[in-house]
Amino acid sequence: MVLVVVFGVALLIAVLLSGLAARTVLSTSFLFLVGGALVSDGFLGLIHITPDSDIVSVTADLALFAVLFTDGMHVSFPTLRANWKNPARALGLGMPLAFIGMALITHFLVGLDWTTSFLVGAVLAPTDPVFASAIVGRKEVPAKLRQLLNVESGINDGLALPIVLIFIAAAGPTAGHAEASLGKIALELVLGLVFGVVLPLAVIGLVRFRLLGAEPKLQPLLPLAIGVTLYAMCHLTHANPYLAAFSAGAVLTARSPEAKEAFEPLGEALAELAKFAALLVFGALLTPQLFGDLSVGGYVAVVLAIVLIRPASLLLSLLGTRFDRREKLVAAWFGPKGFASVVYGLLVLQAGIPRGEEAFTLIAVCIAFSIVAHSSTDVPIARLFHVDELAGVPGAREDEDTASTKKETGHVGA
Repeated sequence: MVLVVVFGVALLIAVLLSGLAARTVLSTSFLFLVGGALVSDGFLGLIHITPDSDIVSVTADLALFAVLFTDGMHVSFPTLRANWKNPARALGLGMPLAFIGMALITHFLVGLDWTTSFLVGAVLAPTDPVFASAIVGRKEVPAKLRQLLNVESGINDGLALPIVLIFIAAAGPTAGHAEASLGKIALELVLGLVFGVVLPLAVIGLVRFRLLGAEPKLQPLLPLAIGVTLYAMCHLTHANPYLAAFSAGAVLTARSPEAKEAFEPLGEALAELAKFAALLVFGALLTPQLFGDLSVGGYVAVVLAIVLIRPASLLLSLLGTRFDRREKLVAAWFGPKGFASVVYGLLVLQAGIPRGEEAFTLIAVCIAFSIVAHSSTDVPIARLFHVDELAGVPGAREDEDTASTKKETGHVGA
């Protein structure tokens, strides 16, 4: 119950400061991360959470599922078909380069064996747009840039997962049963995709029967019911819940735009709650001991991962595209490590591989640094695209003529 009280207080503070956070380098994500650290054993000792606590894996799992479900709803297949080349470059070239680059610096700077180093690279390869919300959530920012960051982050979680599982199998106690492990991984991914496509299609079909259908005030609960059912089905059958969540959100948007529109406000709020809960719990793991366990080489690797590996890999993948220099630099910088990396890092820790704790320490510190760096720079960088009104609160509004002019400018730029 102490954890519930801490979460409630943190949520209240975050809401009260959200207007300020939307206009400054302060971020709500950072508040929850710091809040979790402050109430943990490392400081005030109000809550006692360890990496193997059930609440850690459950909150991270739920948060990633909720975020991917809502991310899937932002996928527009017609737009994606017309503009698939840039995301394909980021995923097909940028992501492998970042994966390999992270593995190299992990091996040579931290001293982990090659298998574990490539595992760390796979865990830290996915990106998360929620820590760059001032960029990806604003129409003033060019549409092709927002689409690149959203599609890349929405899909790379699923692409990284089988690689993570393969390297866990190769590094762990079950390394001798790699063939069976690969078959199991493939089955889980296929089941996740099937559930994510079939369940929403079946529900949409039922809604169209004459005697069935939701009344207006209950319409937002229909996608929620699909999400809850899907989450339970995946965990009961060991299907991959993350691939299922993203594909279900995309199918709902494609086949039932009205359901997506009705659910969007509720879905975004639930995803935010899940995200904040996961950040609070993850912050509680960031004790002084954890930071003290990372070597100097580990800290160098963390800094290089954020300021060199991701930017360089994406810039290389965008050579020859129509992005201007500013757009390329913004896309290259915003590769924050988020919930997928948290969940995959916990999988590494719980797998019992020989150097799993060292790998998790590096992963956790890298995620923490990334959250701070990216969530505190999205607002200043958003202003490069003339995103001046970043919060609809008193003191942030401009006169109607100025706001109208900027809105028109934003639409032209997109």
